[in-house]
Amino acid sequence: MRTFVDDIAGHAARAPRRIALTTPGGDLTYARLAHRIDALASVLLERGAGAETVCAVAVPRGADAVVAVAAAVRCGAAFLTLDVEQPSARLAALVRSGGADLLLTTSDLAGRLDLPVPGRPVLTDRLTADAATAATRAAPPDPRALAYVSHTSGTTGEPGAVLVEHGSLDSYLRFIARDYGLGPATVALQTAPPGYDASIRDTFAPLLAGGRLVLLPRAELLRPESFGAAVRAHSVTTLLSVTPSFLTFLAGRPDARRLFAGLELVVSSGESLRPFLAAGGRALIRGTLVNQYGPTECTMTSTRHAVPAEPDITADIVGTPIDGVVVRLLDDALEPVPRGAVGEVCIGGVGVARGYRGLPARTAERFVPDPFGPPGARLYRTGDLAEAGPGGLRYLGRNDRQVKIRGHRVDPAEVEGALLAHARVAQAVVTAGTDDLGRGHLTAHITGDLADVTDAALRVHLGRTLPPHLMPRRFVRLDELPTTRGGKADRRTLAGTGPGTGSRAGGAP
Repeated sequence: MRTFVDDIAGHAARAPRRIALTTPGGDLTYARLAHRIDALASVLLERGAGAETVCAVAVPRGADAVVAVAAAVRCGAAFLTLDVEQPSARLAALVRSGGADLLLTTSDLAGRLDLPVPGRPVLTDRLTADAATAATRAAPPDPRALAYVSHTSGTTGEPGAVLVEHGSLDSYLRFIARDYGLGPATVALQTAPPGYDASIRDTFAPLLAGGRLVLLPRAELLRPESFGAAVRAHSVTTLLSVTPSFLTFLAGRPDARRLFAGLELVVSSGESLRPFLAAGGRALIRGTLVNQYGPTECTMTSTRHAVPAEPDITADIVGTPIDGVVVRLLDDALEPVPRGAVGEVCIGGVGVARGYRGLPARTAERFVPDPFGPPGARLYRTGDLAEAGPGGLRYLGRNDRQVKIRGHRVDPAEVEGALLAHARVAQAVVTAGTDDLGRGHLTAHITGDLADVTDAALRVHLGRTLPPHLMPRRFVRLDELPTTRGGKADRRTLAGTGPGTGSRAGGAP
């Protein structure tokens, strides 16, 4: 099958001097990008990379990270991208659950990270290989072969590894390029963090289409002034992965209209877009604004909604299925709900992942036969609730404890497990809330001998194993946890807990 790397090579052959990447270190042409991909692919082939090989990519944000992922695909292998700024213990958990076979990293990071990946790491900053053999030795991948491993928050303390195949990835990237009209004139700013599956869309849909990808330090993009300066300096036309929280943050600035000036396409996902729309944000974007919806288990995106100039701000409209995807609203017995009724979003079609690595029971629970599809068809039970309405699906929330924090799907049980690993924490319950700007956040309710344990100390403890989006905003210390009549933690009561009798919110800074 053809992959996005073949498209990059095609652009290199037809327009070798066209700029593919813009970085703080300079521009990289399509010809040079293709050569570097083949050079690294030849090294990976020598190391035995091929179908079902998982290549962990622990490379700082930039051109080398793009090359590393593309080289793995060039070999017909799979990639697992890592955010090297996350705690080492977290990265170790990701490569363990993802079954990494090879590690691609740099000389500086190889010793510091000490990741549990077998064999010698491939050092991307010490390549001397000739690219001549890669093009002839790399066989095209089978559509059913593994393309990448992504992760979701889990209840066991270890993140769950989702296995996505080449056919799913290829279909999705080509849909993005086609449906959103990407092409050589596209200038896309890469905004999603490494290790987050949205970064795959962010990075490779523009390159598949022959556009230019702008890669800048993430810290620079999180500041409104430098974000706006980057958009203007590089004539950025496209943002493929921004969260509603970030859009709402920008919309609150006095120079908001200037920050969005020049953007022809803004694609948002991961959270409710309603706070941004309710704040009048749609009027700030002169170009197309798209609200996307989809779980990691279904190759990033399953539905999309082009937000009109006068949006409906009373509902979370996530729209209609993308090409090759089927969305059904079903009840607990997997029967269709009547039109207008609330049902669980169940997704089928080309985007459905293989399942969770090493978790057969969880896979069987969430990935089920499609009773209305052809033989062998499967559905992913998302746990999301929705109803059909004008414009497509209207998202209504979850049927379990999972929540969205800064675009990441989070299971509070993972944070609870990390808190309970602290020697002084006896009990822990984590609840989710929403602030006045519509931003999701976590609150940790804890008991134990905590008189001299500060919030800062708890954050240091959690920071050893958890990424920033799993960090509670607030710690509420309790003498004891309230319980239901059945003896379980009363989460509904805890969700309203604050300073007052029997509780001690916060702590020493």
